[in-house]
Amino acid sequence: MPASPSTARAMNDRLALRLLQQEGPLTANRLKQLTGLSRPSVADLVERLTAAGLVAVVGESGEQRRGPNARVYGIVADRAHLAALDVRTEGVTVVVADLLGVELGRASVPIAGDAGTGAAVEQAVALVERTAKEAGAERLHTVGIGAPGLIDPATGELRDSSGLPEWHRRLVAALQERLPARVLVENETNLAALAEQRDGAARDRRTFVLLWLGLGTGAAVVLDGALRRGASGGTGEIGFLPVPGTRVLPSATDCEGGFHSLAGSAAVAALAAGHGITADAAAYEPHAAALVRRAVATSKAAESARFLDVLADRIAIGAASVIAVLDPGCVVLGGETGQAGGDALASRVARRLVRMSPLPTEVRAGKLGGGAVLRGALLTARDGAQDEVFAQGTRPGPLPH
Repeated sequence: MPASPSTARAMNDRLALRLLQQEGPLTANRLKQLTGLSRPSVADLVERLTAAGLVAVVGESGEQRRGPNARVYGIVADRAHLAALDVRTEGVTVVVADLLGVELGRASVPIAGDAGTGAAVEQAVALVERTAKEAGAERLHTVGIGAPGLIDPATGELRDSSGLPEWHRRLVAALQERLPARVLVENETNLAALAEQRDGAARDRRTFVLLWLGLGTGAAVVLDGALRRGASGGTGEIGFLPVPGTRVLPSATDCEGGFHSLAGSAAVAALAAGHGITADAAAYEPHAAALVRRAVATSKAAESARFLDVLADRIAIGAASVIAVLDPGCVVLGGETGQAGGDALASRVARRLVRMSPLPTEVRAGKLGGGAVLRGALLTARDGAQDEVFAQGTRPGPLPH
């Protein structure tokens, strides 16, 4: 059935808003070209969106034509403010942004391992409140959180996972209580995959696997453009994958002996030490990343080359297992260690996979590293806020008088 006039107007309004979000500020004439709508229809939708407070004149265009310059319209970015959190075992980083995702403020706080649950939660919540205030965001509309651990697909909440601090789960509840905002929680590796797909190494891929190589290991699976979480939210818990080369098997409560024991930061650091590779650790980064970066920079040296070769052997074991089941066609080496390895490590892994698997697979180095989690959390918050704010301003209704 054809859409009613009011529904058609709402659809056109949403289309115009998406174009303004993707393309940036546009003239009415450019909106006409991109939407295919008539000039009167574009004039009407601009009037509706302006009256709803979603769009405003942000400048003038110096188009080569007679008459006055054309007005340029853009989304009202401060209509809603967002926050994104990257929650790690050792601390929290927060970014505050406007509705378009433009960063307005950023801050981090370390949280000691012996800090009590209540104190740790208070530190993190206070950081969010303080950063928002300093950024001029009096009220947060949506907060996106990236955290290690499993997200319950039924409730969307962080599950109680062994080995993770209790304050992680308490933080989500505390933010929901203290902030008049919607709080969205997602596994950190899944958010990294989202960020690499939107802004990083997988922008041209609808199907790929991101292999997270950081303090720990993990994987995110994107098939036909959709993130796959599994029946219990555990898709990609590759750290528990039984692999050759370890002395024990992993258990339901401990990934020691699994792929984590080959490619986690501690294992990579021990491997580097065995090859005589040293590097100063950087703040807010696993030491393994600095060691791998050093090896890449000195890869012509025999020991550095051997270290990278053995590390590629280890990574290929986990990657080959994923490829055999999913056939993703592309594996992105994400996380701080994957980014540090760059093309030097990715090409080594790719050569090994050619020998290990009959399935053709491209291997790419992640471009965003550890920052992918925060970027993914911000993208999630932005998408959620835009869906709600745009819907509020474009619901079908009578024409304005």
